Amino acid sequence: MRALHDVPAPAKLNRFLHITGRRADGYHLLQSVFMLIDWCDTLHFELRADAALSREDLGPALPADDLCLRAARALQAATGCAQGAHIAVDKHVPAQAGMGGGSSDAATTLLALNRLWGLGLTRAQLQAIGVTLGADVPFFLCPGSAWVEGIGDIIRPLELQHALEAEHFVVVKPEAGLDTKAIFSSPSLKRDSERATISDFAAAPNSFGRNDLQPVAQALCPEVDQALQWLASKGLRPRMTGSGSAVFAQIAQTVDLLDAPAAWQVRMCRSLAVHPLAGWVRD
Repeated sequence: MRALHDVPAPAKLNRFLHITGRRADGYHLLQSVFMLIDWCDTLHFELRADAALSREDLGPALPADDLCLRAARALQAATGCAQGAHIAVDKHVPAQAGMGGGSSDAATTLLALNRLWGLGLTRAQLQAIGVTLGADVPFFLCPGSAWVEGIGDIIRPLELQHALEAEHFVVVKPEAGLDTKAIFSSPSLKRDSERATISDFAAAPNSFGRNDLQPVAQALCPEVDQALQWLASKGLRPRMTGSGSAVFAQIAQTVDLLDAPAAWQVRMCRSLAVHPLAGWVRD
């Protein structure tokens, strides 16, 4: 195997996000359900004969030392692998959106290079590497949607009885982005939501809970509030995903979205029951 081309890295939506407390070290405790959607980056990997790692830009504004290269280096360091790779990223998932684009790229890099280099690491072994790269990376190594809590480090894939049905969403990314640190440091952030259970969520997945970060985000970024109001004007029930600035709403019928501001990214998305690379790694 010399190359892997057109390898997907799907984005995620937070169906809800509650902050249930704060640790002594300042890290926030949360509960959420992460759901994969078909808004994806596309990555390409070519085997190098040496141990060097290189990256080619196929999209705008990719940093020289992005999460993909960091993931590749971490995989080499963990395994002693003497092979290298040339990585290209065709970037589609917007940054500063709360959709996990960079974390998903890192996870796909771990999955792809584990396969390309013939390393044979298990999902748990890759997740142990992934958590050193970012809190969301281990989720994107899961086979599908998951219940997430703690500081994002406790991840439980949703079992069959709690599995989410295939759904369609409109996802809106305003032109402005949001700084996650500014949201979590806000004194007005709600930090005392009651703890919930998977069964609580599964009983009413489309109306359960809220995003506790959303009120702060709306105050910090007027475009978040504008996007929420725009979707609400369509008769939808929108909320923000992650730490924003993207917002989303479930849809059951065709909605006219042509009057969106030109600078916004508006996309119809479908939920993914299974990660497209779930079969690339053994449990």
